Amino acid sequence: MSGAVRVLVADDQNLFRESLALLINSGEDLTVVAEATTGEDAFAQTVAQRPDVVLMDIRMPGGDGIEATRRISAEPVLAGTRVLVLSMFELDEYVYSALRAGASGFLLKDARPAELLDAVRRTHAGDSLFAPSIMTRLVEHYLDRPTPGPPCTAGLGHLTPRETDILLLVAQGRSNDEIAQDLVLSVKTVKTHIGNLLAKLQARDRAQLVIAAYRGGLVVP
Repeated sequence: MSGAVRVLVADDQNLFRESLALLINSGEDLTVVAEATTGEDAFAQTVAQRPDVVLMDIRMPGGDGIEATRRISAEPVLAGTRVLVLSMFELDEYVYSALRAGASGFLLKDARPAELLDAVRRTHAGDSLFAPSIMTRLVEHYLDRPTPGPPCTAGLGHLTPRETDILLLVAQGRSNDEIAQDLVLSVKTVKTHIGNLLAKLQARDRAQLVIAAYRGGLVVP
């Protein structure tokens, strides 16, 4: 399908993996280009197929999804591939491990079909995406248990008013398209501002921008 978002599905449970593939292929703008049942296979297939998005399970034999995500994120030829982690768990170190490994999002397996399809599209569009319950716990984790990995912010006073507006909307989970609509800007302009925010706040991705907004007092937990 020309122009479709190309997706690789990695999960060792055959029924679930095949169901995901059917669901994704039901989207007119999405297509599954490969499936994988182990972490090692997920990495190899990603190198071979160069998908736009990898739906990555965590608990798999042959190298788990976290290690596969780390290898994908570190591989220069896969710079255009983004990883969306799927898991049954939200209350453990999987979320933080996935972030450190370079995942662009983390979604629970009990998400509704429409939510999952939207997550794939948003991940491909460059949005970091997290289930609301996971984002809440992610913020609490970094606020209550600081680690060497969170963004370094010396306050948000050096941001422009427009950058502050956009950071607030990012912290509220708004997509680029939604921010552009809210502020009557082009999506390209929004992306430019977000790039500036990442540089100024020394944040790796949108998830860390959310943390910066909370830690800087822009948003109250």
